[in-house]
Amino acid sequence: MNPQQPVSYNSSASGGRRGSLVTIVLGILLLVAVIIALQQFLKVQDYKKNTDKKISQAVAAKSQQLQTQAQNAFDAVNTYQYQGSSTYGSVSFRYPKTWSGYVDTTSTSEPINGYFQPGVVPGISGHTAYALRVELLSSDYSQIVQQLQSNVKQGTVTASAYVPPMMNGAANLQPGVLLKGQINSSDSTQNGTMLVIKVRDKTLQISTQSPDYQNDFNNIVLPSLTFAP
Repeated sequence: MNPQQPVSYNSSASGGRRGSLVTIVLGILLLVAVIIALQQFLKVQDYKKNTDKKISQAVAAKSQQLQTQAQNAFDAVNTYQYQGSSTYGSVSFRYPKTWSGYVDTTSTSEPINGYFQPGVVPGISGHTAYALRVELLSSDYSQIVQQLQSNVKQGTVTASAYVPPMMNGAANLQPGVLLKGQINSSDSTQNGTMLVIKVRDKTLQISTQSPDYQNDFNNIVLPSLTFAP
């Protein structure tokens, strides 16, 4: 009977398996570390993005607040406010303090019939191109706009839809029509800008009849115009 042969142990193979296992473990740990680092990076980027957004919103809000304060200060020093009767839609707007105004409110068919001009308002029977003309008419809005279409077709005026800035988002508001050019077809001297817009069951026509007052009309009158639709 042959004596038992000694069992041989392959140390190199065992060491190779241990090395492979260590490599796998290190690889897994490295992958986990990369994932964690990536998650932290994304969190930092998201925080930075949201922070920048909040800062931008805060700056914009502060800028708007300062702009409003500056505008209010300017208005208090440089402009007057016209405030119409609540019975006829509370029409309100601002105009330069250097202007004088004449407003007739005695007619029920034309509750507001106003003329504004620097210095003294000249006689209304003349052919003056007024700095500001305001009329609240009992005539139907659609009929007035239809009548103005002929002027648009003739090319004497251009027309575009318009909503006063202070009236953006107002309920029941119908956009008006902003006309530019010869706004009075019977008087070629009256070249300016006129807004025609519906106020309750009436129609508001507010205009400047001369290019000399266009900046005041664009920057003071129209931006401050409000009424109850």
